[in-house]
Amino acid sequence: MIVDLAIIAFFIASPLLRDRAYFLWIDYSIAALLAIELTARALASTDFLRWLRQPPVIIDIFILVTLLAPTWLFNLGFLRILRLWTLSKSTVVWRPLIKRRLGAYQETIQAVINLLVFIFVVTGFVYTAFVNEQSGIAGYVDALYFTVTTMTTTGFGDITLPGTFGKLVSIAVMLMGISLFVRLAQLIFRPAKVNFPCPQCGLSKHEPDAVHCKACGHILKIPDEGT
Repeated sequence: MIVDLAIIAFFIASPLLRDRAYFLWIDYSIAALLAIELTARALASTDFLRWLRQPPVIIDIFILVTLLAPTWLFNLGFLRILRLWTLSKSTVVWRPLIKRRLGAYQETIQAVINLLVFIFVVTGFVYTAFVNEQSGIAGYVDALYFTVTTMTTTGFGDITLPGTFGKLVSIAVMLMGISLFVRLAQLIFRPAKVNFPCPQCGLSKHEPDAVHCKACGHILKIPDEGT
């Protein structure tokens, strides 16, 4: 958790800290923490090759490389925010929440995290690819402003990405951004359901007061929150 939060905080602060004398000290310190964590997870794995093929592990290794070579791979540093996505998939985060009966909000929280990761990844890409390219983007805040206005289809028009490639990027941001917004809205406003696998057919989503499974009709015994 400490490594995850340190990487996320460092990514957000990187545009402001890059020209400071202590930037590399912080960068390499976080790289050392991540290297220790990855080594510990590798040693704890019973199947190293299977562990190595997992998407979160591949992302972490890539993040470690960007931390070890911040000057050469600074343009790819925006992908470090993917660590937030791997954090949302960690059982270490959800196990205590489920014990406190907050597991019903897991999908909603993950949808919020997916939206945030998308915003920051797109912002970082737009900033590195189009800064000072006659697009009106002069800094990181401008790239963030463009990303949010484009994905919400507000499109004030004061910042536009030049060329055919810029138009294609804008279209992709709008389509994926709207999809993530709709997914989040569905999770927020749809009726709350509980996770309780049906013993007969395995359907896991049911209304809290359901007596029978709506798929097969099997009698359910969903425990009350207080039991």
